[in-house]
Order: sequence, then C-alpha cells, then structure tokens
Amino acid sequence: MARILVTGGTGYIGSHTVVCLMQQGYDVVIVDNLSNSNIEVLDGIEKIVGRRPDFENVNCNDYVNMERVFTQYPDIQAVIHFAASKAVGESVEQPLMYYRNNLGSLVTILELMLVHNVPHIVFSSSCTVYGQPDKAHLPVDETAPIQKALSPYGNTKQINEEIICDTCHANANLHAIILRYFNPIGAHPSALIGELPNGVPNNLLPFVTQTAAGLRDKLRVFGNDYNTPDGSCIRDYIYVVDLAKAHVKAVERMLAGLPTDQVEVFNLGTGRGLSVLEILRTFIKVSGIHIKYEIVGRREGDIEQVWANPKKANEVLGWKADTPIEDVLRSAWNWEKKLRGIE
Repeated sequence: MARILVTGGTGYIGSHTVVCLMQQGYDVVIVDNLSNSNIEVLDGIEKIVGRRPDFENVNCNDYVNMERVFTQYPDIQAVIHFAASKAVGESVEQPLMYYRNNLGSLVTILELMLVHNVPHIVFSSSCTVYGQPDKAHLPVDETAPIQKALSPYGNTKQINEEIICDTCHANANLHAIILRYFNPIGAHPSALIGELPNGVPNNLLPFVTQTAAGLRDKLRVFGNDYNTPDGSCIRDYIYVVDLAKAHVKAVERMLAGLPTDQVEVFNLGTGRGLSVLEILRTFIKVSGIHIKYEIVGRREGDIEQVWANPKKANEVLGWKADTPIEDVLRSAWNWEKKLRGIE
C-alpha cells in the first residue's frame, strides 16, 4: 500500500486522519515538532489501529532535516500538509510567527516534493479564505469570491493556496487538492484521541468541555450583538472523523489519477450553520451539566457567520459529513472525561 507523509500528524485533525489512513491500509510517516501536540497521541493511534505510524520529530521549516525524512522514506507517494499555526486571535497578536511558520513550511515541503518526485499534495486550508461572505454566497460554495482576510492566519491560508497554484502551474507533474475546512469538533469514538490544545484553548468546544469538567469557572462567548438570530457567531461545525475521511478520499482520488485539473478545491462542511449559543445549549442537553458563561466583547478577526455548501465534495469526492451534532458533542465530552478521569 502507498506511503503517505502527514505533517502535523500528531495534531488534532492530523491524528484522526492518520487513523483513517492506516485503517484503509496506508503506511504513514508523521512529521511533527510537537509544538501544539503531544507524543502520547501515537499511543492512542496505535491502540485504535493496532500498529504504530512512523514518526519524525522535525520542524517543517527545517529544510535539512526534512530532506533527511524524504530520503529516509523514498516511497512517499503523497503528502497531507496540516502543520501550521492556527489560532485566529494569536495570529493578530503575532503575525510574523504565523507568516514564518505557515508559509515557510509549505515552501519547504513543495521544494522537497519536486526534488524527490512526490506528485501529490493534499493541503489543509480554511473557510477563512472567504472572509465574511455576502448573503448571496451563503451557504458558501467553491465559486464564492476570495476576500481580504480578516486575520494573518486567514491570510496565510490564502497565500499558501496561491503558492500551491503557482507551483503546480510551473510543474506539470505536481497535483494538489485543497480542502477548505469549516469548524472541526468532536473526538474519536474510542476516546483515545481528541482535541488537546496546549495552554488556553482557542477553539470553542475545548473551552466548553474544560468548563464542564471544572477546569475553568465559566465560558466566555465573544459577542452577542452580531446580525444573527441569537446574536452569537454562526459556524458550520463538522465532526473531525468525518473531516479526516475526506482526506483519505482526496488521496485515493489523486492516486487513482482521477482529477481533471492540476489543482482541485473542495469545501468541507455539513451545510448547516449553528450559533455558538446553540452549540452550548446542545452540549448542556447532551451532557446534563449546566455551564456558566458570560458574554464578552467581540474577538478581533472573527467572522460573523459562515457555513458550507458541500455539494461538490459530496458529488465529486463521494464524501459527506452526516454525524448528528448530538453524537459529535457527546464524543467531545467522552474524550474530556477520559482525560480528566471523570466517571
């Protein structure tokens, strides 16, 4: 079976994708410098799959050591590139770190793919490239205009997509599938891997589950004065395992030689928008735990409302995100309880 290089493979989405790849028989080598993940994730992957992926502790910006990885694994047939800094708020505060990490790592990967004749890359992009779509483009399909990014993080995704398109244009043997995610949540049903941010979480659901577990006094909701039914931001929350399966579909598509274009783009979402307060209310119902929260000011860089039109991914990739939101939230709570030893 083909060998796949997964950068950022001990991270949240990366680890779930590694599991799905290995369950389909792929050999996987993970490259991760553990800057926002934990080495114990490999144990969880091994328990789920029954075998351990190869692992290299390398920063993707480090050309010399990345060269060693490509040389050590000469049978790599595709790269899934997750490795990136990914917090909107942090990117506003530390833009240079984001440009160095997110742009430099992709350039290094693409350079080495060309040197070592690796023809396929799946790129982890984001719905942030659409900015705040106007109502005519909600739900968002792949033809929606790319708008000026509201954060350096979003801007790095836009620039990375341009880098990929330019590189493919100059190299006829290179093919790319760009996956624009909406909002991944939840954990593997085994509760052996899940979202485990270092420090204070930047995403909604870990904040919710940590508050439910007693690690935090209350949840902060950033703004209740948006132009939405309940005033809080609306997002398309997608189950991380469903999202991971889309990457396997993308790899299969490229290895089978199916893409008609050198670069293909797919939006990955459920097609349904849910507000922050809706997620909170549903979690309380699923868990049976009351969560204190307070409304605070808007967070710079946040988009008011965005959700996907996933029709292209449904029809062309043969992929669909259809796990009920209650099951997704339950999986996140089971993961948090396991982490904290809560019965």
